[in-house]
Amino acid sequence: MSRVYVFGDEAGDLIFKHGPGVSEYFIVGTATMAECSVGERVLDLRRELAWQGMQLEMFHACEDKQRVRDRVFDVIAQSDVRVDATILHKPKAQPHLANDPLRFYKEAWYLHFKYVAPRVCNSLDDLFVVVSSLQINKKKQAVKQAVEDVVSQASPTAVFHSAFFSAVSDPCLQVADYVTWAIQRKVERGDERSYNLIKQLIRSEFQPFLTGQATYY
Repeated sequence: MSRVYVFGDEAGDLIFKHGPGVSEYFIVGTATMAECSVGERVLDLRRELAWQGMQLEMFHACEDKQRVRDRVFDVIAQSDVRVDATILHKPKAQPHLANDPLRFYKEAWYLHFKYVAPRVCNSLDDLFVVVSSLQINKKKQAVKQAVEDVVSQASPTAVFHSAFFSAVSDPCLQVADYVTWAIQRKVERGDERSYNLIKQLIRSEFQPFLTGQATYY
């Protein structure tokens, strides 16, 4: 029996229309690991950068300077982390989902865990899912319920726990942020610079809406 850690993050928004600054995709990304030593190495890097005069409260991919990103991606690339992403093309979301963003949000996490859980754990494993703290309690409940639904319906493991930590408190959540951001940059902008630094860790980019022909906006 072993414990499987899954750290999750998301990219994109829940706005279902075209417009400036509105994402075309909503992405759920996870970094799965058997142990959390990559988090220690991320903390070591933050201390090293502080020694060099760059004091950062945490690593956050969309805000960090490129020279910082390169250092963080180098740490991640050398780790034993499995990266998975579920990529939802928002214009293809059916109206019953688009009209209820919370339902869409839960569906996104459900589809992700339904795909990933059987691939990362078995019946003897304990599954521990950690997601960045969310400001909206209904979102927390949606993620928790999605995990519970997957475990009861699709996951081979009988034991699981979920937790919501602030990203600043857990460097493994910062890893999840970085890898999800890299995938978002590729999907939304065609920018593969960061993606290519970690592509050897990416095990899946699941697109549930890929074969759908209809778009709703």
